[in-house]
Amino acid sequence: MEVIVNQENYQLNEPCSIEQMLSIVQAPAKGIAVAINQTIVAKSEWAAHGLKHGDQIMLIKATQGG
Repeated sequence: MEVIVNQENYQLNEPCSIEQMLSIVQAPAKGIAVAINQTIVAKSEWAAHGLKHGDQIMLIKATQGG
């Protein structure tokens, strides 16, 4: 299955959750938000939320500053 993560294509095994995808793409699980097809998914749902072929995933890193 192919998904797009921050505008890069990735091949993933099916089924794959957000949590598993973060491990595959070596993204940190802390300090980020995840949007699937422009909808934010709560961190509490990452383990259960299954990805689908063609999903567009955006990883948003939290930053501090003023």
